[in-house]
Amino acid sequence: MNVFVDHVLRIVLKMAIDERNFRSTYYEKVGFKSVEEKRSLEILLKEKPLDLSKLKQFCLRFGVPAAHRNLVWKLLLGILPLQEKCHEFVTEQRKEEYSNLIHALNVLRITKDLPKSKVFVAMWLLQNGKLRFESSYEDERGLFAIIKSMMFHFEYDVDVYLLAKAFYETVQKFQCEFPKLIEATHALLEKEECKLYKHLCKIEALDSLPLESWFDCCFAGILNDMVLGRIWDKIVGGSYKILVYTTVVILTSLKHKLMRCSSLDDVVQSVNNISEELAEVIVNKSLELWQQQGSPLTVYDKPKP
Repeated sequence: MNVFVDHVLRIVLKMAIDERNFRSTYYEKVGFKSVEEKRSLEILLKEKPLDLSKLKQFCLRFGVPAAHRNLVWKLLLGILPLQEKCHEFVTEQRKEEYSNLIHALNVLRITKDLPKSKVFVAMWLLQNGKLRFESSYEDERGLFAIIKSMMFHFEYDVDVYLLAKAFYETVQKFQCEFPKLIEATHALLEKEECKLYKHLCKIEALDSLPLESWFDCCFAGILNDMVLGRIWDKIVGGSYKILVYTTVVILTSLKHKLMRCSSLDDVVQSVNNISEELAEVIVNKSLELWQQQGSPLTVYDKPKP
């Protein structure tokens, strides 16, 4: 009887373990990290002073839990210092900076009838000495798209502005690398899906794809905001080459549609109509491909042997 009970207990235990493993795998795929990873991040956030390199490594190895993304991104983007005792003072200074910009725009009567997202663009233009009464917000499409995505991720306006500003300025730092990113994208697409590569060349779409625009906004407005944060975690962590893998996976995931396209406009329209479900698949595959290639940070990184 005891032997039978032991046998049943083993089966029940195995089923429980299998179910737990299945749940862990499922949560990984949909972007929910394990308890252990959350605990690891919480431990890192309790270090005094905070270690920037460790936080970057966490962003590169894992996805940042939504509950911690505000703080982690602020630390890595330089909005907050690494000394926690200074956070309250610096936060108040940032809020005052935000209020002063809003007040200046109100005095100039620029904010009238403008949606909040464009007000934030105007604030950035003012802060960078680029605001003119005839300013066209279309000149900052990348920032505008990033702001709208940040509005999805963060609740408070001051956080949205500060994080969008710092993130966009990070993107601007590697804009000079866009030609190399485009070259790397073409090479990887040819390697991963040669047939699609040749078709896009044949219809003269490959060289005309708006890759610089996609890189400038880091796919804000193209991929669903719910999953886009996981790609941005890698950029905040220091890997802008993740954009190459994301682009290639977008194109290969749309292969059946794109193979029927006969013009650049058809291709761009297909990319601009990615469903929420497909966006999730694209992000998962992009991260997997990026990891398989050694998780490179820049176009100069060599993949691990």
